[in-house]
Amino acid sequence: MAAKGAVMDAVFKALADANRRQLLDRLNADNGLSLRELSEGLGMSRQAVSKHLAVLEAASLVSTVKHGREKLHYLNPVPIHEIADRWIGKYERDRMAALSHLKHVLEGPPMSKPEFVYVTYIQTTADKLYRALTDPAFIKIYMGGTGPKSDWKVGSPVLWKSAPDGEYEDMDQQVLEAVPGKRLAYTWHTLQPMHRDLFDSDEEFAEAVKERSKVSFDIEPAEIPMMGMKLTITHDGFDTPDSKMLEGTSGGWIMILSALKTFLEGGKLVADQED
Repeated sequence: MAAKGAVMDAVFKALADANRRQLLDRLNADNGLSLRELSEGLGMSRQAVSKHLAVLEAASLVSTVKHGREKLHYLNPVPIHEIADRWIGKYERDRMAALSHLKHVLEGPPMSKPEFVYVTYIQTTADKLYRALTDPAFIKIYMGGTGPKSDWKVGSPVLWKSAPDGEYEDMDQQVLEAVPGKRLAYTWHTLQPMHRDLFDSDEEFAEAVKERSKVSFDIEPAEIPMMGMKLTITHDGFDTPDSKMLEGTSGGWIMILSALKTFLEGGKLVADQED
C-alpha cells in the first residue's frame, strides 16, 4: 500500500505544475516528440523542459522510446486512468468516460505518429506477469471473458474470442516473439465485418482492412524495486494517424492495463488457481 501511495503522490505532484501540464497537453495533441520538438514555442529552455520531463517520466505520465539518436516522448495516460479509477465512483465512471471520449472526438486532433506506447508498474513477478498475458484462464478475468489464446510459439496463430460466450476465432494474428518473463509480440488482427459502419464506403473499408499492425509487451524490473515490474506496451505499424483500428484500440489498451494491474495486485493469481 505504501508503494501505491508513493506512486500516486508522484502523479499528483507532477500534475500540480502548470508547465508540466502544458507538456502533457502538447503530447496529447502531438505524441512521440523529441526534446527539441517539445521545447519549441513554449518559452522555456531545453534544460527546463528536460527537468520537467524527468518529473513526468518518474511519475510514469510520460514514457520514452529510443529512435535513432533521439529519444521520443509519449503521453502515458495509464496513471491518470488509475487515479480516475480510484477517485471516481463506479456509477459515474462510464458516463464520464463517454463524455471524455466524445470531447476527444469532437476537439482532439489526430496524432502525427500512428503508434501508442503505454507504461504501467505492477507489483508482481516477471513470470506471473507473462503468464497473465498468455494464459486464457487469467486473461478472461481482466478482459471480461474475451481475449487471445495461443501456444505462444513464434509463427503460431493467435486466436481471439470476441464475445465471452463465443468461440475462439482465427483473425489472422500471428506470434512474432515470445520470451517468457521478458517479451511478447504478435501481429494485430485487421478490421472485421462488424466495423463496416465506421466507413463511408465499401471501397474505404476494403482499403482499411489491408492494414496490419503489431502489439508488443516488454517486461522488466522497475527502476525503483518497490514498484515491482515495469510493463511497456507498444502498438504500432498503423498506416495513418487517422487509422480506424488505432482509434478503436487506443482507449481499450488503457482499460486493459488498468484491469490487469488490479488483477495481479489484488491477490487473485494464487496457488489455488495454478494448473
